[in-house]
Amino acid sequence: MSEEALAATPEPTASAKSSNTRLIAPQECIRVLVALRPGDDGAEPCEFAAWIARTSKMRVRVRAVTTFVRPWPAVSLAKLGGKYRKWVKKEAHTSRATVKKALHNAGIPKEQWDEEFSVFRDGPSESLLLTEEANAFHADLIILGSDAAAAKGRFLVSSTADAMLHSSPQPLGLVPRAVKLSKRGVTRVNFAFLETFEIDEPSLLLAAAWADLWEVPLRLLAFSPEGLVDSPRTDTLDLAAELGDPWREHSLAMLDRGGDIVGQHFPKLTVNTDIGTGTGWSGAVDSLKWKKGDLLYLASHPMGPLERVFIGSTATEFLRHVSVPVVVHPTAHNA
Repeated sequence: MSEEALAATPEPTASAKSSNTRLIAPQECIRVLVALRPGDDGAEPCEFAAWIARTSKMRVRVRAVTTFVRPWPAVSLAKLGGKYRKWVKKEAHTSRATVKKALHNAGIPKEQWDEEFSVFRDGPSESLLLTEEANAFHADLIILGSDAAAAKGRFLVSSTADAMLHSSPQPLGLVPRAVKLSKRGVTRVNFAFLETFEIDEPSLLLAAAWADLWEVPLRLLAFSPEGLVDSPRTDTLDLAAELGDPWREHSLAMLDRGGDIVGQHFPKLTVNTDIGTGTGWSGAVDSLKWKKGDLLYLASHPMGPLERVFIGSTATEFLRHVSVPVVVHPTAHNA
């Protein structure tokens, strides 16, 4: 993209600007925080960061944080003794070597590494450590890998990811285990409507803004997972009452409205729509064609006025069947 084209990129609307997830200006740097644990090789999260770096028309700065949760009550490092301090220093050194190898193997150029590209943090809560480090780094995105028990190509929410998905003030990037990503970076942005027939305009427009900036198509998605009538539901959408032709009509109308909203702000952006239908979430998700260059955006549904990531049980179940990287936006509840 030329400098002239970048300069002509539409400004996000007031509704889009109200979200904590801002559209970063071309001259700025996307700051990506990769979350690791001791013993992790960091492959998938670092590959996700590299994938974004290959896509972006802007500079990317990557930092990895390795977190260790103390199995004791909150105690200051000074009171834990010299042996523990030596152990922390050793773990930090080991983590640095692991991160260096992971960033190199992922193909992230050294000029995109943060000066402090590897940090080691310990404390009583992993999610709190990640949030604090993200604030210190001014991260635009926190990347979380899948629980190790996940099947290849799938994302399984760990206890830490679950906590972050219900509290993070920063956008979260979720990467499936052993995911295969396009060497060309992101080639299509997807936005999924899951828990309501209402449109979260700020999150939708931010997804559209990134697609427009990256010069890739935007695909709007709705889903009809059959056979879930008796399963626990959120109070935002009762599939038992909406399955069948009326549900499809509602979905098509919502996708049309979403396309119209995007078209008003990004008239040159290619927008497609699709509905995934099948038995359960697995069948509904797998009924759609997914590419190695697909990035999926989800909106949050917070319970309070603070801008936070918050997803319900529907989205949590949906994530188990997604085979592409996901970004979840923090939003605020408007009373």
